[in-house]
Amino acid sequence: MIQQESRIDVADNTGAKIAYVIRVLGRSTGRMRHSRPTATIGDKVVCSIKKSLPGSDMKTGTIVKGVVVRTNYPVRRADGSYVRFDRNAIVLIDDNGNPRGTRIFGAVARELREKNYMKIVSLASEVV
Repeated sequence: MIQQESRIDVADNTGAKIAYVIRVLGRSTGRMRHSRPTATIGDKVVCSIKKSLPGSDMKTGTIVKGVVVRTNYPVRRADGSYVRFDRNAIVLIDDNGNPRGTRIFGAVARELREKNYMKIVSLASEVV
């Protein structure tokens, strides 16, 4: 589960390395509850770049949108199995939902296919 103020890795070649979650899009808290909205695999988040490679287009402090591709928290699948990863990671996307980078590092979850992020699935080296 990724929530506001989480720091997560960037899993593409845009030059950004670490991002800071500003807002989780498309989620709301329950009525009369004091909880934060959390993001899981396939959810969109608004982030600020905290660390980037020198000379890249993604400067520190840039506000971007991203899609969560890996979470440390286990995600339950329809067949009853669970999938979890070692670290949280996102892929930066543009306003149309296409990835900004041309390569994606590491494995991504199969749930992205159901959320219509086919371009990210096709660029990934492994789909788990």
